[in-house]
Amino acid sequence: MTVGVQAIYMNLPVKDLTKSIAFFSALGFEFDENFKDDKGASLIINESIFVMLLTEAFFTSFTHLGIADTSKENEVIIAIQVESKEVVDELLTKAINNGAVDKTTKLSDEEEAMMYYRRFKDLDGHLWEVMYADMSAMQA
Repeated sequence: MTVGVQAIYMNLPVKDLTKSIAFFSALGFEFDENFKDDKGASLIINESIFVMLLTEAFFTSFTHLGIADTSKENEVIIAIQVESKEVVDELLTKAINNGAVDKTTKLSDEEEAMMYYRRFKDLDGHLWEVMYADMSAMQA
């Protein structure tokens, strides 16, 4: 059963919106120009999933809680599945070349048989996981 969700919008605080837009553009992502101004930008993951990059000041207007210190803790792991191992490596290389930090950890042998992934922290310390899943190995 589904609950009728049409789209997902994840909100992430960023220190410098211009730098964040440049970073994700360098990775090959596009932005929805209808939802882009000096306070935020809508990063398109696919046709129904978006990450709203919001300036910290604008982000805090939506909550009474503070912003997580990503140098000490993870507030979320954003995992995206791509079509091949090559795309995983390509995205990680682009991320590192544009200021991200490689945070890949070793999987167990069983996990590695089914999944290939790399992780990076973006310019604001948000943890992204880019993965390829071998569905035939998962079914075995």
